[in-house]
Amino acid sequence: MNPDLMNQEPGKRVANDTYDNGWYRRQIGASKARQVCWYFVNAIFFINPLNPSSGLKRFLLRIFGAKIGAGVVLKPGINIKYPWKLSIGDHSWVGEKVWIDNLATVTIGKSVCLSQGALLLTGNHDYTSTRFDLVVKEIVLGDGVWIGAKALVCPGVAAGSHAVLAAGSVATGELASYTIYQGNPAGAIRERVIR
Repeated sequence: MNPDLMNQEPGKRVANDTYDNGWYRRQIGASKARQVCWYFVNAIFFINPLNPSSGLKRFLLRIFGAKIGAGVVLKPGINIKYPWKLSIGDHSWVGEKVWIDNLATVTIGKSVCLSQGALLLTGNHDYTSTRFDLVVKEIVLGDGVWIGAKALVCPGVAAGSHAVLAAGSVATGELASYTIYQGNPAGAIRERVIR
């Protein structure tokens, strides 16, 4: 196929050199030295599955500006983009291979469970812009929320108290309190009754 035809779109041609990645320099909220230090700490103590110590990880997150409550469990193999944009309430649980890609603030309430492989994603791109601008929105998970294994929480999601996102589901909008959501995009399937 002709490469020129592959790059054409109806009514408009876009040069990739107009993409704007300047957000990273303007909005990270930390010096380059702090970012580099965190990169290595994250790789050695968080992503590395050989460190089972939640206590050490809580300590390191606090040093880098995260607000971490009492009794937070941080399992091996997790990945946290920017700890200075993270808040986790008391007695919450972050399971193996959870990825908190927090370009914007992520606030996790008390007694929240993020199951294995869950992804909290705060960034997306404006595909209608010739610059393909990065768009970031915070995520807020209320107390008692459960995000199931390999579930995806998209930018801007707010989950009310004790909401549940089932395993493998994709949350793109608000999750009401005491409601169970499932699917892609996730829809309410029933009330969460706690006995």
